[in-house]
Formats: sequence, structure tokens, C-alpha cells
Amino acid sequence: MSLVDIKEKILAAEKKHNRAVGGTTLIAVSKVQPLERVEIALKEGHRIFGENRVQEAQSKWPLFKEQYDNVELHLIGPLQTNKTRVAMEIADSIHTVDRHKLARSLARLTQELGKCPKLFVQVNTGDEEQKSGISPNEAENFVKECLSMDLPVKGLMCIPPINEEASLHFALLKKISENCGLAQLSMGMSDDFEKAISFGATHIRVGSAIFGERLKSPE
Repeated sequence: MSLVDIKEKILAAEKKHNRAVGGTTLIAVSKVQPLERVEIALKEGHRIFGENRVQEAQSKWPLFKEQYDNVELHLIGPLQTNKTRVAMEIADSIHTVDRHKLARSLARLTQELGKCPKLFVQVNTGDEEQKSGISPNEAENFVKECLSMDLPVKGLMCIPPINEEASLHFALLKKISENCGLAQLSMGMSDDFEKAISFGATHIRVGSAIFGERLKSPE
């Protein structure tokens, strides 16, 4: 499927579900993709990309940002506290604020650097032990804590369990976001982004549907 195909599907979903046309941000997830595939998307005019690993983002995006104007980078993978500074310097948005220690690190560095990327709190909607994210029951208090530290939390993010109906998790995330007074929802990937749009997604993270299957992740 091409980038054009994905954008047409987004437009159709927005119209079908009475969403604002053009209100869905497509994050092209370029993690572990060959540079030539990423550059094809850049040459086609796409400018919003997502990476999982800070180290890979560092190796890939400074040069692309020199070559192409208005590139926007979103970090969408788990963030180690010791990588916080680098993440804040390279990313425009971080979608995986998932624990108190990371929030405190972000707050400290925000004061030091005088800036902070836009932030999303990751909610572990399925309460899966192996997955990062704040428990749904703790999400509202965690968001309040982040905001009290003057962190620019704009929305929530989730990755539904692979063996459960995604709609249940999208609905839960939307409800939590409304309770928190947050307007943005980062949810929906290659297999379910149209469904996510129907539940109010403002940011969808699509990788393989745009670029094809990923290469094996580096060890």
C-alpha cells in the first residue's frame, strides 16, 4: 500500500465518522527501515515520522532534517531515563511518558534546556505486565502530576493487546483523555487506524502499511 493510499483511507475514515477533515496526523513509523525507503516518503512530501529507539533516530534524522524542511520527529518507543536529554534534543514529540521517574527527568531537563517536546502519556489499557505504560486507574493522577511540573502533556497514547478487540481500548483511552481534559489521542496502527479514527484518534502510527515489512531490529 502506498503513502497516497493510506492518506486516502484516512480521509475516507474522517468523512465517514464525522471527524474534522485533515485533523488526523499520520506518523510514518520508519523504525528499522532502510534509508532509501524513508527518503522515498520524504521526496513524496511526507514530513512526520516516528522512531522507537533514540539511538536509531540519532543516526538517521539529523541528516534528513538538514536535507528536508519541516521534518517532525515523534519518539514512540520506550524511553530509558538516561536517554531523556538526547530524546528531548532530537524529538518534536515523545509519546511514551510512562512512569514517575521519567516525568521527573523530563521536568528537570525542561528547566535546564528551556524547552520540551510535546508529550503524550502512555496508558497500558490492557494492564499487560510485559508492556510499558501507566495503569488506567492511575492515569488521571499521573497526568495531573505531570501538568503540575509544567510538562506539556498534550494527550494520551496506547497500544492495545494484540489478542483483544482494539475498539475497547480506543474507547477507554478516549474516556480517560476526556476526564483529563486532554485533546489529543495517539492510537491506531497499520491494521486498525481507521477504527482508531472512529474513536477520535488525532495521531495514528503507521509503519509496515507504508514502508513494507521492517528489517530485523538491530541487537
